[in-house]
Amino acid sequence: MSFYTSLSGLKNAQTNLNVISHNIANSETTGFKKSTVSFSDIVVGSAYTNPKMIQGIGSTVEAINQNFGIGPIEQTGSALDVAISGDGFFTTKSSVTGDTYYTRNGAFTTDENGYIHDGSQNRLQIFAPGADPATDAPVDAMVPAANGAGAEFAGITIGDDGKVTASYADGTNDVIGTVALASFISPGGLRAVGSSNWSSTGISGAAKYGVPGGGTYGNLLSGALERSNVDIAEELVSLITAQRAFQANAKAIDTATQIAQTVINLRT
Repeated sequence: MSFYTSLSGLKNAQTNLNVISHNIANSETTGFKKSTVSFSDIVVGSAYTNPKMIQGIGSTVEAINQNFGIGPIEQTGSALDVAISGDGFFTTKSSVTGDTYYTRNGAFTTDENGYIHDGSQNRLQIFAPGADPATDAPVDAMVPAANGAGAEFAGITIGDDGKVTASYADGTNDVIGTVALASFISPGGLRAVGSSNWSSTGISGAAKYGVPGGGTYGNLLSGALERSNVDIAEELVSLITAQRAFQANAKAIDTATQIAQTVINLRT
């Protein structure tokens, strides 16, 4: 029994080490959110078992929870670098597969066709001018190469209220839309898909859309990015704790082996 109990502890300690290592590896990843492991004990017994005789048989991983706390904000000065100073996720849509993703990484750029994307061909979603966030679906953010008068594109800015404004060579400015922010009933249920992107699941619920500064959604900070919310000092302490737990369970297995060997020697 002690072998399997300690083995479960070894497996759980290994899982914890893997999660902590992943956090540390992404301590400099823009928009990354750290995870923590929750454990639960395992007991064996039935309704007819004396409660004073119920014995534990180890532990198991109950959940790997994501922490969506806001990370430090870093000023970059780039017009298309945007951070959310509060709740909400940027929404992007893959130009290849059409899949919708949600992210806190606001490092955007434009392609040769004028689409604003995240560098992986996932296009930023905005509400067209005059659209109602409660009923209208967001669309791809696309900057026209020229305005109605034929003047060439000169620059772009994203305001605190999420309005995306394109500037043209004749000195005019056109608002092409407002950044769409998404929220979820249970953000912990989002599925991580890599590159600081998440996709919705049945656990997270469907995305609810709004605009920056509206309701519970935070305002935007232009020329800034949200860094990873990983605290290296905290992770290193957790790493030491997980390592000690691994060593302790390995020692328990070694002790059980010695006891078993002693019993065998006595019988022989």
